[in-house]
Amino acid sequence: MDALNIIEAGRRLDWQHDQGADVLYISTDMPQSSLGVDIGEGIIVRYDEARREVTGITIVGLREKMARELSSTISNLND
Repeated sequence: MDALNIIEAGRRLDWQHDQGADVLYISTDMPQSSLGVDIGEGIIVRYDEARREVTGITIVGLREKMARELSSTISNLND
């Protein structure tokens, strides 16, 4: 299997959060048309097949995920 280029250090990241839908969009450079692959738990990795590189990540339900993780972390600290 050919290597897939992951987001390199120094590349500009652009992000937007849709508060109504609670979706965080993170893109390298400017958002562009890309293939999306759902890797589970509401996380979609977007990539450019021709260049074989990741172009962004979409996280669905960000607030719930953060609240759940923070609650779990606080609970573990108190144990």
